[in-house]
Amino acid sequence: MTNTVARVENLQNHRQQFPALANKAYFNFGGQGTLARPALDAIYQGYEYLQQHGPFSTKVNGWVTQQVQQTREAIATELGTSPETIALTENVTAGCNIPLWGIDWERGDRILMTDCEHPGVIATVGEISRRFQVKVAICPILETLNSGNPADVIEAHLTPKTRLVVLSHLLWNSGQVLPLPEIIARCRNTHTDKPLQILVDAAQSAGSLPLNLSQLGADFYAFTGHKWLCGPAGVGGVYVRPEALETLNPTAIGWRGVVQDESGSPIGWKRGCERFEVATSAYPLYLGLRAAIATHGSWGTARERYEQICRNSEFLWQRLSQL
Repeated sequence: MTNTVARVENLQNHRQQFPALANKAYFNFGGQGTLARPALDAIYQGYEYLQQHGPFSTKVNGWVTQQVQQTREAIATELGTSPETIALTENVTAGCNIPLWGIDWERGDRILMTDCEHPGVIATVGEISRRFQVKVAICPILETLNSGNPADVIEAHLTPKTRLVVLSHLLWNSGQVLPLPEIIARCRNTHTDKPLQILVDAAQSAGSLPLNLSQLGADFYAFTGHKWLCGPAGVGGVYVRPEALETLNPTAIGWRGVVQDESGSPIGWKRGCERFEVATSAYPLYLGLRAAIATHGSWGTARERYEQICRNSEFLWQRLSQL
């Protein structure tokens, strides 16, 4: 058996774990991925456990703490970082809102955003601009899809007043992968009146690109589990670079993010990015995301999966071209 035949057979066997792929060709992973059977089973088992032991009991409280930490660890391993740099959220937009609202904005500060960002982020930046008199500049990188360097365009739009650059790693409207390490390096080398930070919308890159956030250099990297990671809707997160942690103030605040004294009164923030987590979540979904990540890992490494995505994309493009 040749390597190509073996690879195809392995891929076909892997696809059989996804019920939604049994009777269709599914091309909507950019909107929401399909769940593998192990992820579905893990979610069911999680809800069964909650109801068998009482969803609000001492035993379940300990179980919840364990599930939250294990999920944070699984995500951190997948994204190449440490668990304390990850805050669990519901989706990418919630993850982006943590740094967008957590920065201590002042009148005259400037946000640089590309022309390829998602409406949820655009709307949030617009409201920050209105509320804090922050100026917003848009740099045109959509036209660099087939020619030009996005890093050149972004660098040309930086000013001494630029405080935050908002961009996506993999553009949701064109599929272009931005040269993020080069862009970040250029931002770091630009003189600004205040430290310049980078917020990355990772809706399309988490689960599709091999990532090592500890080396990437972005200050904030917001992602979701329900797209290319093929996890359940309702679980995502945001990475915060350790050097950037103390530059943010929690704004959506709840019991999960605070330290309490013996009387139950809040006396400070939890360590690391846990301070940005708010309150009760659908915890069985955390089990589903971990099972989804493990399912991907059982097929191959992040690099191997990315190479298979590239092969599939090339095959699809060639066949469409023939038509």
